[in-house]
Amino acid sequence: MTLTAVLATRNDHKVAEVTRILQDEGVDIELVPLPDNAPDVAETETTFAGNALLKARSAARATGLPAIADDSGLCVDALHGMPGTLSARWAGRHGDDAANLQLVLAQMSDVPDARRGAQFVCAAAWVSPDGDEHVVEGVLEGSLAHEPRGAGGFGYDPIFRPLGYALTTAELRPQEKDAISHRGQALRLLARAVLAG
Repeated sequence: MTLTAVLATRNDHKVAEVTRILQDEGVDIELVPLPDNAPDVAETETTFAGNALLKARSAARATGLPAIADDSGLCVDALHGMPGTLSARWAGRHGDDAANLQLVLAQMSDVPDARRGAQFVCAAAWVSPDGDEHVVEGVLEGSLAHEPRGAGGFGYDPIFRPLGYALTTAELRPQEKDAISHRGQALRLLARAVLAG
């Protein structure tokens, strides 16, 4: 029997990516987008897990459906783990991928390769209408390139090189990226924990 759940995002890239990852994991689920009349949630927590739970709880309340939400971002070693939970609004306006990416590159302009370590982190949360909650986390280690490369992905993908790869995540094919990505890791853990069977 197909499970219907709401995905707590209005980001079309994320909807496509989450759907693809869960389907590849064999989860029989239909994800519906967050309705336009659902309230926006201020990401006020200081952790990815806290923000993912805020969004999933709100989506479950608004729709009466089980909800999946994630919060993710780029944590740069030389920037003391920032932009972190502020990744989507690092340059000031939420969701301005190009400005966020350019600001990080500018902040890293004089940092040598040996100190350009970074991680993509994703927390994925599941909240059912009856209050059952589960949250997991995935981490992809890597480093930052000096300039954007590749047309795939979104956000900071064009400057992030996964550990052991010469390519950025924006240069990987979608299935290659999903197999190693922070979001892929977290969603596979979530699927095994609460969505399997």
